[in-house]
This record gives sequence, C-alpha cells and structure tokens, in this order.
Amino acid sequence: MKKVFDSASAALDGLLHDGMTIAAGGFGLCGIPELLIAAIKEAGTRDITIASNNCGVDDFGLGVLLATRQIKKMQSSYVGENAEFMRQYLSGELELEFNPQGTLAERMRAGGAGIPGFYTKTGVGTVIAEGKEHKDFGGETYILETGIVVDLAIVKAWRADTSGNLVFRKTARNFNVPAATCGRVCVAEVEEIVPVGSLDPDCIHLPGIYVHRIIQGTHEKRIEQRTVRSA
Repeated sequence: MKKVFDSASAALDGLLHDGMTIAAGGFGLCGIPELLIAAIKEAGTRDITIASNNCGVDDFGLGVLLATRQIKKMQSSYVGENAEFMRQYLSGELELEFNPQGTLAERMRAGGAGIPGFYTKTGVGTVIAEGKEHKDFGGETYILETGIVVDLAIVKAWRADTSGNLVFRKTARNFNVPAATCGRVCVAEVEEIVPVGSLDPDCIHLPGIYVHRIIQGTHEKRIEQRTVRSA
C-alpha cells in the first residue's frame, strides 16, 4: 500500500467530512501536526470534535481551527494559553470535555488497544467524576473512563520510513503515540522519510501498522513561551 503522499491536502483527500472526530498529537506547540492542521483549515471541514491535550495558541496549531469556527467540541486537558478557546467556551460557542492529562492519554491508548473502558482514581470526588460509574477496588473508589476511538488521527514525527514506522524527537513524542493508535486512519507528517531498513528497529516508537499515510514537510517549530534571563 502506498503511504507516502506529496502534500498534506493529498494525504487527507477522502478522509475529511463534517461532524468527524479527530485525535491530534502534540503538547503545547511541541510536536504538533501543523501542516495537516493547515490543510484541514483549507478544506473547510466543520463541526469537528477534537481530542488533544490542548488547542494550540490563538494563531497557531489547532487554534487556527478555532478562529475559523471549524471545531464544535474539544476533549482536552489544558486550555490556558488560548484566549479564543476560553472566549468561545465561556460564551457557549464551544463544547468542552475536560480530562485529567493522564486520563486523556490513557483514553487514547485504551481506544487504540481495543479496550472500551478502564477504572482510575484520578478525578474521584471532583466534577470530573459526575455522572460516571464508581466502583470500589481494595477499599479505594475508582471511576470508569471510556477509551477514545476517532475517525482520523493526525500526528507529527521526526523520521519515518516508507512503510510508516515512526521515530519521534525527544519530548515531541508526547501525545503523538496514543493519538496515532486511536485513529481508524492515521496520517503523519515528518521531517524526513528514509528507505525501509534505515531505522534501527529498537528505536522505532510507533510501528507502521498504525500509520496509513505520510507526508514530509518543513516545520516552523514555534516556541510557545520564550523565557530568558536579563543581561
């Protein structure tokens, strides 16, 4: 199966539709699939539900899809760096399902592993637990969380081979692996594509069986918050 495509728009061809669900890798602006996000903006796909740790910033990352009102709902852990996100949520324009960060990662991983639900102590006794099944194990109370399975996963990696095996660069791995596995289809953008056999099998972070389409591109790698010492 051909996995390498010439552009983000070509890689997403036939995969986008209004009302779809998408899992997006990244943490802040680190390891985000910026080229695929831009292609979704250009495609004009609307009423999207996105599972992602956060929603970028006002003018970059997933934030560009907020600006064009293409996102209907976010399943997220953190929203503090995006003023438009907060404005849309507080005004009732955007649905928000808050998840503790580890819970969100595990919901994606569980969905990719075919696990429909799991119990966790995280969130017990808070608004996160409202309306969820509670169960005691060993004298401790846990809540039931469901696995996430989405129509499309979009992720950013450092290197790929032509069969889709991915290597991530240090902390840019973040949510990309669990996000990739929970998509019925996964599209990855990478900095470099190499021939099959070029990657050390022990250094592959995501097997190509999870990855359906790949593009190579140039990335901005914007710094979210630059902090320096005074001279």
